[in-house]
Amino acid sequence: MLAHAFKPLVIKGRSLLPVIQGGMGVGVSAHRLAGAVAKEGAVGTVASVDLRHHHPDLVERSKHTKDTAILDALNCEALDREIHLARDIANGQGMIAVNVMKAVDCHVKLVQQACESGADAIVMGAGLPFDLPEVTADYPNTALIPILSDVRGIAVVLKKWMKKGRKPDAIVIEHPAHAGGHLGATRLDDIHNEKFDFERVLPDTLALFDELGIPRDAIPLIVAGGINSHEKVCRYLGMGAAGVQLGTAFAVTEEGDAHPNFKAVLAGAQQEQIVEFMSVAGLPARAVLTPWLKNYLNRETRLQGNAKADPARCTQGMNCLSVCGLRDGLAKVGQFCIDLKLAAAMRGEVSKGLFFRGADSLPFGDAIRPVRELLDYLLTGQKPAGLTA
Repeated sequence: MLAHAFKPLVIKGRSLLPVIQGGMGVGVSAHRLAGAVAKEGAVGTVASVDLRHHHPDLVERSKHTKDTAILDALNCEALDREIHLARDIANGQGMIAVNVMKAVDCHVKLVQQACESGADAIVMGAGLPFDLPEVTADYPNTALIPILSDVRGIAVVLKKWMKKGRKPDAIVIEHPAHAGGHLGATRLDDIHNEKFDFERVLPDTLALFDELGIPRDAIPLIVAGGINSHEKVCRYLGMGAAGVQLGTAFAVTEEGDAHPNFKAVLAGAQQEQIVEFMSVAGLPARAVLTPWLKNYLNRETRLQGNAKADPARCTQGMNCLSVCGLRDGLAKVGQFCIDLKLAAAMRGEVSKGLFFRGADSLPFGDAIRPVRELLDYLLTGQKPAGLTA
């Protein structure tokens, strides 16, 4: 494990580097990235959404059906493979977590598959995970980590879980103004609300712990969004956080599971090329303004005006989201197939893909470096030789 001056992040009795690699689908954080991060003693995360794209045999089998149950089973098979491959790479070090989006229609199946396959933790965002304790009741050794964004959401989840005799093993506090992908706000106008600022959420959450009779160090708080320097790690751990979570910075490492073109797009994006918009899941999102996204946003108003509820518009037959603007005819949100667009991005198809990305600059600029160097910089401040970005 890398030498550093911070207290370890302790989850389920395991002493870890105070860094979590965020889950990024479709296929952006799979076994290679998660395994590499865990091998260094941190928390590596496999994103559970549609991992079959990394397995040609499962993709081939998918071509012959639009049966949702069969497609769900193929994705569970892919998740099982990815967890085992990640654990092989980690070789008993760190933790292998699985990120499951609450907004995904088959989230219960994915959680259960992750537990059966030996995931050390379930990290759940994109909705309030009220049912997670029940879904994982047969797996008491699996850590449960909700992703939330403000103290109100944390309070609601904590109180409901405590009535069920369960507390989170950690909480990720994600700032919508900085994170990539789907964001923890209900409207675009809310993304920059000060209620999400770590300077407010961290002390308010610790005060909530006091109110509920929870020892302040019983549930580690992990801040996510905009963490791009050793100085920020020092700042937020000094404010009471027990760890930090990063997504984009890990996506562009050498071990990242996506195509080199994907990494180049994310690492090379300028500030003005990173935009916010309403995704198909009814949530705000943040991505790089690629040719496809620019063209889509230019047509968005017309597409929304033609929105209509029609199951046939689900081109994959997956019905992957509980709420889908395209399938359900929700005129105020996205009108495209998110699975197709994210899979195209993962394959490096710049003209077709949707490239989710955080809002802030990256620790190493546009350089693609190994996971170990990123962790070393975050925890010690030491950058690789020759890098000044």
